[in-house]
This record gives sequence, C-alpha cells and structure tokens, in this order.
Amino acid sequence: MSYELNNKLKDLIPYQPISGDYKIRLDANESYINLAEPFAHRIGNVVANLDFNRYPDPYAAKLCRAFAQRYHIDSELVTAGNGSDELISILASCFLEKGDTVLTMIPDFSMYAFYGNLYECKVETLVKSESLKIDPDAVLECLKNTGARMLLFSNPCNPTSIGLKREDVLKIVTGTESLVVVDEAYMDFWDQSVLDAVVEHDNLLVLKTCSKAAGAAAIRLGFAVANPTLTRALRAAKSPYNVNSLTQAVGEIILSEKNLLGRCVKEILHSRDELQQALDELAAKKADIVTVYPSCTNFIFLRMRDAKSVYEALLKRSVAVRWMGDYLRITAGNQEENRTLVKELGSILQ
Repeated sequence: MSYELNNKLKDLIPYQPISGDYKIRLDANESYINLAEPFAHRIGNVVANLDFNRYPDPYAAKLCRAFAQRYHIDSELVTAGNGSDELISILASCFLEKGDTVLTMIPDFSMYAFYGNLYECKVETLVKSESLKIDPDAVLECLKNTGARMLLFSNPCNPTSIGLKREDVLKIVTGTESLVVVDEAYMDFWDQSVLDAVVEHDNLLVLKTCSKAAGAAAIRLGFAVANPTLTRALRAAKSPYNVNSLTQAVGEIILSEKNLLGRCVKEILHSRDELQQALDELAAKKADIVTVYPSCTNFIFLRMRDAKSVYEALLKRSVAVRWMGDYLRITAGNQEENRTLVKELGSILQ
C-alpha cells in the first residue's frame, strides 16, 4: 500500500510567479530603488559580526522598536513575521478553526483565500462592483449573512490600486464582531492608515511589509500590529525563531533611515504619477485600453479588451507585467523603464 496525499494537497498548484530573464520587470510591485548601495557598509559590518551559531531573538525586539519608531506606535503591539505571508498563514490556521468562515473579496490578494482553503476554513468572497470600489455597508451585510469570523482585505487594494478611506475601514471595524485584518502593504503610498486605531478596537489587526515602499523584498519581512490580547496570541502561535538574525539586523538598519525611506516614497510616487499620466494619454488614443484606474499605490491597474495578448506581446519584447484576466497590473519603474513600457504598449496596440 502506497502513501497518498490528503485531498487538500492532491490538486494544490505551487505559486508560480513570472520566471525568466526580462530586461524590464514591472510584474511584482517591487521598488525599483535598490537600497543595497547606501546600506552596503553597515550591512557588511552586521554580517561580519553576526553570531551565526546562535538562534535569533524570538521576539525581534530591536527590529520591532525600529518599526514602532518609524510609525509612531508602541513596540509592544508589534509582531515581526517572515514576510506578511507567514502572518496571514498564522491568522488563517490559528485564529480560525476548521469549518470557520473567512470573508475575502474579489479582486484582492489571492493568498487570503489560498490560506483559508488550505486550513480547511469556509472561504466566502464578496465580488466588488464594476468600479472595483469597496462598499462598507455591503461588507457588513456580507459579514452578517455569512457569519464570518474573520475579514481579510488589502487597503489600498492589490491588485486594483484603489483605496478605502480610513473612516470607511473603521465603519466596518465598529460594525462587526468579526476580526478585521487590514493588509496595509501599500499604505506608505497613501495617507488613510488605521494603524493608530488598533489600541481602540479589540477586533482590528493591521499588516505591514518591507517589500514595497521600503524596497526590501529580498529579506522577507512583515509586521502585524494589534491590541495586547491579539498580539499575545499571535506571538504565542508563531514559531519561536521565525525571523532570522540577518533579516532582523538588516530590517532594523533600513527602518531606522526615516529620511531616506521618505525620499524613496516621494520618488516612487513621482514615477507612478508620470506612468499614470502616460497611460491615461495612451488610453485616450487606444480603444483597446478600456479603463486606467486611479492609483493609491506604486502600480497602475488597466482593464484591457485583450489583456492576455498584450501581456504575451510585452513578454516577447522583454517587458514583464502581471496579467490578471481582463486586466494588467503594471508596477511603476524608473523613468527609462516607464518610457519603454509605454512605447512598447503603444506599438503593440497599433
């Protein structure tokens, strides 16, 4: 008799990001600014003096303090994770039990539903309107009707680039007893965070990441911020040494450079605005671009008449963007990358 995988793993397909060598990569919403150069000396010293034979700090205390100082919150409310993905996984596996309902939205970050299904929860999805905006009243109604114990959504949204204002997020939080998890991965590019509100609510948890505005996707570092009760539970549920010593040290260095990170955000937003304007102008000339959505993030979301063909044509020209059904998601790159993207897209749509 041979071993057989269980039903939830039998047909599971590994996450498959775009692979291959492309001259321009605008598919993963990464920062185009590489911080390795300004931090090279300090990071080199950290590596040289790291105790590789010792386990990392299980609570990442220095790192959490650096994060807390950057965002002006209490470090006792912060939990560090091996990327936001680990924290989402813990929330789905430990804050929910088998058979519990988690509410997600469509379109939104696909990993919310993935982890819910993986841990044998019932995943309910609220389909957004044609405008792709979130209706707080519709969310509250859906939470009530489904009996969901958790709501998971990104704000601003990945992939739509559209944001939900702070007062509307808090309307959802105060209107339900469900745990509301707000993934603010792109909030550094907007100004409607609810991070400071976690102490006032027993059902609010906010996720943050270093992979976007901080330009540190390589070190896989994320954070959860919540009231003391939720924080205590999250720290108890995570693995003891989940964030390695190198990531902790490098993350502390990067997060401590508030002025540099602020300048990087301004530069990325300038690039985003230039790309938005260029795509708006192209859409006015090309009927194949149905909608260019106004962005609150570091990427632009487009609805296309034939998104797949355009995506494939761009790949042939060594330009990688993200294809999502009827849509393309395009990360803002540097000035030359943006120009090339717009030029190639215009040529394809002739």
